[in-house]
Amino acid sequence: MSKRAIRFCTLLMPFFIGLLSTPGSLFGAGPRSEAEVKKAIELAIRPLLEKHGIPGMAIGVTIDGKRYFVEYGQASKQPQLSITRDTLFELGSISKTFTATLAARAEVDGKLSLNDPVTKHLPELKGSALDRIRLLELATHTAGGFPLQVPEELKTREDLMTYFRTWKPQFPPGVKRHYANPSIGLLGVAAAKALGGDFTALMEGRLFPELGLKRTFIKVPPAALPTYAWGYNREDKPVRVNPGLLDSEAYGVKSNTTDMLRLIEAHMGIGNVSEKLSRALKTTRTGYYKTGEMIQDMIWEQYPYPAPIEKMLAGNAPAVIFEPHPVTPILPPIAPGGAFIINKTGSTNGFGAYVAFIPTERIGIVMLANKNYPIESRVRAGHQVLTQLTAH
Repeated sequence: MSKRAIRFCTLLMPFFIGLLSTPGSLFGAGPRSEAEVKKAIELAIRPLLEKHGIPGMAIGVTIDGKRYFVEYGQASKQPQLSITRDTLFELGSISKTFTATLAARAEVDGKLSLNDPVTKHLPELKGSALDRIRLLELATHTAGGFPLQVPEELKTREDLMTYFRTWKPQFPPGVKRHYANPSIGLLGVAAAKALGGDFTALMEGRLFPELGLKRTFIKVPPAALPTYAWGYNREDKPVRVNPGLLDSEAYGVKSNTTDMLRLIEAHMGIGNVSEKLSRALKTTRTGYYKTGEMIQDMIWEQYPYPAPIEKMLAGNAPAVIFEPHPVTPILPPIAPGGAFIINKTGSTNGFGAYVAFIPTERIGIVMLANKNYPIESRVRAGHQVLTQLTAH
């Protein structure tokens, strides 16, 4: 070998060493056989089904754009209907990620800025505490202490607007994270107003199609009702989500494993996504605050990858959902593109869902069940599957 060739190889060596030593290298999780993927799913999911008495569950895994599906159990006990990859499940709070995306997409279109005060787009609330709260703080649960649920005594939109006009924050904005349906719900109302349309119509007529989702709904149409699973509550009674104020914005989306895999593939840059939508999706995965082990994006929650299971369990613990926690602003915010595992849980009375993905590894998992079972079990199972399939 010539001296010039030796010098060239010497210069390139650190580059190749860096690629090999970087978590989640450019080569992703690597090819896996269908048997390997299904074995990893079976080992993690079968014990979970038996422990919690879950009637049915649909699992989807995507690796470099190749999809794998495994279904267990029943979508309905009476009449008996099996789970399939087309079965619709209630996503619960995973719905919030779509609301955040609608707001981010409106920003890309120049209809709003996430730094706008809420009342710029909802002038009926001017003169309230919301004059001092940004849309971004609604999207990161840092507005100042909304309750977890919309108060039950509110029955009409007029009641809701009166509530927001008279609401008194518990803390200054951007100081504490307090997970809340009214917060993300109000973001959805503001985004729809800025876009000049009805929230549900904008989601079903614009955002879902732009994402390439073919069987994702807020209002399940009559033709799709036969594939809408029944959820089962603690008494094993069949249930579906109850209507309520801000339900569409906070917990109202129904979808299946195929569409949810498409969603996380869009986040990972797999498949055809418009440049504007790609920008919006990246905005939702930007890290704005840190609390404990978790980094708060726009609804999405992320952890540096590889993430020990203990850190992810801490970030998904009940106290993080039900109690306020101090946050540290991240300045400048963490731009998407680094090595992170991103996740979100969602629940209704009869359904439990979990989504997690690792963009640098180009791998993700969707777990949809027709029973609300413990979040710890979901996170453990999802982490186990992803860990098994990303072992290099």
